[in-house]
Amino acid sequence: MEALTPTSPADLDRMFYRPSDEFFSSNAGQALTYDDVSLATLYSEILPRDADFETELAPGLLLRLPVVSADMDTVTESRMAIALALNGGLGLIHYNMPARQQLSEVSRVKNHVHGLIREPIKLAPEQRIGDVLALIEEKKFSFSTFPVVDGEGVLLGLLPGHCVRPRFAPRGVTEAMIPRTAVLTIREDELGDDPITRADRFFTENIGIHKLLVVDASDRLRGLFTLSDIERITQERSLRTKPARDGKFRLVCGAAVGAPRDASGELDRAVLLDHVGALVERGLDAVAVSTAHGHTRGVGDAVRAIRSAFPTLPIIAGNVTSASGVEFLASCGANTVKVGQGPGSICTTRVVAGVGIPQLTALYVCSKAAAGCGVALLADGGITKSGDIVKALAFANAVVCGSLLAGCPEAPGQIMEINGKFFKQYRGMGSHAAMKAGSAARYGHAKDSAQKSAAEGVEALKEVSAPADIVLAQLAGGLQSGMGYLGARTLPELRNNARFVRITAAGMRESVPHDIIEVKTGNS
Repeated sequence: MEALTPTSPADLDRMFYRPSDEFFSSNAGQALTYDDVSLATLYSEILPRDADFETELAPGLLLRLPVVSADMDTVTESRMAIALALNGGLGLIHYNMPARQQLSEVSRVKNHVHGLIREPIKLAPEQRIGDVLALIEEKKFSFSTFPVVDGEGVLLGLLPGHCVRPRFAPRGVTEAMIPRTAVLTIREDELGDDPITRADRFFTENIGIHKLLVVDASDRLRGLFTLSDIERITQERSLRTKPARDGKFRLVCGAAVGAPRDASGELDRAVLLDHVGALVERGLDAVAVSTAHGHTRGVGDAVRAIRSAFPTLPIIAGNVTSASGVEFLASCGANTVKVGQGPGSICTTRVVAGVGIPQLTALYVCSKAAAGCGVALLADGGITKSGDIVKALAFANAVVCGSLLAGCPEAPGQIMEINGKFFKQYRGMGSHAAMKAGSAARYGHAKDSAQKSAAEGVEALKEVSAPADIVLAQLAGGLQSGMGYLGARTLPELRNNARFVRITAAGMRESVPHDIIEVKTGNS
């Protein structure tokens, strides 16, 4: 590139701090990652608190926080997915479990907090209290109040929780229920455009009532609101970071799937589409076709099959590290492409297989293709601090976090104590243990655990950290600061404003606390 002769302070800045195209073109042939670069500060009229994180991964799939939890069996099941959605992000429930269990995990997220519960659990008039007690025990319900309906769905009454006791087991539910004439209800057509506000007003006007039943013109039960859900949703509306919800006020949830093969080695479309269809019935908001090498025929076939069967379902696919890989998955029907091969703290793909591109260069290259194909990018792996998120979002629409969340109480796995410290298991999906549990196909190996395969990940321990709410708040705070320094109110402005500079190992050492003895106080 021709040398610049600075004639003004702006020219001097431009000589040393370059937009992404100039920067990465001048570093073509070199692969860089987060700690190899820094972002230059710019004139700003934006306070960190003014930063807006909203990002779109697919039509209708909006996140308030651009963070996705990794679809790993030591990171994301329902508890983590709930925490992500409540903080505005998205959880991807892993598929290293039986299909039935994954369906249950999705249901737990989608039913965590309701607006209008469309299909409440109902009782028939011929049932007895003993039947209800058995149902609660079998299904592990956390509630004990149920509407009672006849065979046509017409509301007969409401069985209150204080009557659901073992001593009443022989009694019929109709003997113990509050009769229809004494149950307060609302017509479905009276809810208006804002059912949450209408339900909130009802509970305010009827102190002591905890459930509002919704009926149609024929008095058939159409759903119900609960006071606790309405209070929580109303409180959420006043928060700065709002939860990520679908059009029915349910938390958003994603789930990962593989590309299953039949006996002939071809994609087993029936198995794949039956499972995805069951996930969609549970309310799934995005499916991720997730493998270590996404630029393959098998992944392409899986994406095409899902897109053909579910034309509007957001599809995430990956992983890739090349522009051609992004173009390939986009052409198959993916809305979002995951970028990253080998950057994770527990991944050994680069040393075992000798392949993989350091993450920031991979993101830059893939972002050029993504812009042309009209797809979103997820930066998957290598995020160790909030500053990495700021750098990644110069190219990606959101980041995937694994290690940063693996120590949270919401992550799957038991807590263990070692020498007075508490840890949780954290393992790569390419580790021997994870592959033995079912993830071998993710790396193109046989499911037969007796067959030796090269592990592309390790097993490790993560020290137990703060709850996910706190970790995500810290990451969001760092992202706010970064956007403030760049004068970026929105993520598109961050991408436009980013100016890069190479830093040395000594520069990186200078960037972190050094030449001191760190101490912790009671307020730390």
